Amino acid sequence: MTLKACKKEEKMDRGFQKKFKFEGSIKVLTQMMVDPAATEKRGGAKNLPLRPGEILDVIQFTNREQILCRNSQRRYGYVPRAVMLPL
Repeated sequence: MTLKACKKEEKMDRGFQKKFKFEGSIKVLTQMMVDPAATEKRGGAKNLPLRPGEILDVIQFTNREQILCRNSQRRYGYVPRAVMLPL
């Protein structure tokens, strides 16, 4: 990874921590897949856009309805638990 790419990732991670009031280091707990039968959803203010069959990194299990995740483009957001499947 180049220095420029590394700095860009660090900036994105700092932005995530500020936006979601997340303290501490960002650790991936597990990976989960968006249900292939789910409809594609656009993201909102803090919701992650979803594509059926996409693999997401789980950062935090926030509550019974939502999970805080990161996609392959290093974007962060909440995802409904109802559309997530374990790998």
